[in-house]
Amino acid sequence: MPSRLPAVTQPVTSAPAPGARHDTTALLRGATASAYTETVRDVVDDVAARLRAVTQPFSGASRSELQGLVDAVDLDGPPSGTQEALREAADLYAKHTIWFHEPTYAAHLNCPVALPAVGAEAMLAAINTSVDTYDQSTIATLMERRLVDWTAGRIGFPVTGRADGADGIFTSGGTQSNFQALFLAREKARRTGTRLESMRILATAVSHFSVAKSALLLGLPDDAVVAVSTDADGRMSPDALAETLVDIERTGDTVIAVVATAGTTDRGCIDPLGAIADLCDAVGTWLHVDAAYGCGLLVSTTRRHLLAGIDRARSVTVDFHKSFFQPVSSSALIVRERTDLAPVAWHADYLNPPENAEPNQVDKSLQTTRRFDALKLWVTLRALGPDGVGAMVDAVCDLAAAVHQDLAHDNDFRLVGTTDLSTVLFRYQPEGLDAARADALVPQVRRVLFDSGRALVAKTVIDGRPCLKLTLLNPDATLADIRGVLELVRSAAHGLLAGEALAGTEEPPCRDVHPRLARADLDGAGLDHANLDHANLDHTDLDHADLHRTDLTTELDADPDTDGETR
Repeated sequence: MPSRLPAVTQPVTSAPAPGARHDTTALLRGATASAYTETVRDVVDDVAARLRAVTQPFSGASRSELQGLVDAVDLDGPPSGTQEALREAADLYAKHTIWFHEPTYAAHLNCPVALPAVGAEAMLAAINTSVDTYDQSTIATLMERRLVDWTAGRIGFPVTGRADGADGIFTSGGTQSNFQALFLAREKARRTGTRLESMRILATAVSHFSVAKSALLLGLPDDAVVAVSTDADGRMSPDALAETLVDIERTGDTVIAVVATAGTTDRGCIDPLGAIADLCDAVGTWLHVDAAYGCGLLVSTTRRHLLAGIDRARSVTVDFHKSFFQPVSSSALIVRERTDLAPVAWHADYLNPPENAEPNQVDKSLQTTRRFDALKLWVTLRALGPDGVGAMVDAVCDLAAAVHQDLAHDNDFRLVGTTDLSTVLFRYQPEGLDAARADALVPQVRRVLFDSGRALVAKTVIDGRPCLKLTLLNPDATLADIRGVLELVRSAAHGLLAGEALAGTEEPPCRDVHPRLARADLDGAGLDHANLDHANLDHTDLDHADLHRTDLTTELDADPDTDGETR
């Protein structure tokens, strides 16, 4: 849709000549407050109109088309003025963005955002507080400290009445939180004389990639991260952990940390935290729990028990911009003992001299300048309450359970594993379709849906086999919405198989286009044989998922089950 931002009605002030006074209307201040009001209102009106009009998560524009739009903008050209610049940005960015609030977006760990948090985002962006030192932030620092205490309390860490109680810091995301936790574990080990080359970190092969990346950045050896075996559902095996701890001790190396995951990215499974904590306590090893995905269970009224044992961790990662429905970025690292954060401190005379008794959060953070992202969570908790957020977490978990039940009774699909949270792993593999062809369909189907813009799903590999993945983080999405996504998957797979058959024929297609699909199934997929005959589908292209968007959207648009809608 075209931008709703008003067209420029006044001449644009040209760039000041060298040595001339700058444009005094460019910055937000008291004298420009009226212009600020109009500017923000116009942007809000435009975004609101797009939200009302959106019917699919992506425009479907190709990367070459988008690159052409970006390259056409002359960033060194004459100034266009605020209104025109925002109109241009809306037609570039907002028109072709990925809409996470749309129910047919089900690809990654992205959530629709809480409305109170969006209001808070506007407030903090305009005021532009930096919460690195108290003299730059005052009450913002105190509010963030309160939220750290609140989160620690939800985890079960000691908060009040103890000088060595819990502490933490807001971060940019789970990767930074995990990195800082492992840095703290490394420093603790170094203080006891452990050499870098002998340090080991234990995690499962399905732990977040930031664990291995952190080990690299921390200067640990290439084999520092040791994979602990999992059970059939992808959860860390306590027996395997015990064996690995013993094996490493025998080599003379030192386990500086065990990383348990409360919500793996693909399966959404939670490691047995209590049993893992028992083993860590027995050998005196740092336990870090990566709860970036599963942290929403801290406010769940029905599933909090799944995090039993998290209070025994030494450090915990929480990503509020996943399971608390916050705008990016909003994350935190919480530690059980505040003294563990001491190695991060670095004092500068101009910023945070040692004699300064003020609560300077730069002493605990890897960042210096840092946004007051905590305000978004503060306002959300005050507006909705923890139980209100928890109800949304339960809604997405309930939806995932319902989709699992649907797929378990659908002969075209095969479920891949279970989940504790809100992911769904599956493959299109009806009876008679061999595993190799089902493997090849996974990236092709995902590509078809992405290029159409009508639905976005993810792909991954589980136990050596590729599969499709739904990541359900929209509490307003319904089972009917997700069934619609599955029908698009089914139709895309039917079309790809039919196109493959046509690519190898010289005669016009008969009604039984593919031997593995009955006539009724193919017709039910809404595929028109005449359209398929002219679809210009090349077998080699199909095998490499190099699919033409126009051809593929023709097939998808013919699906009668969508009733002309794009969901």
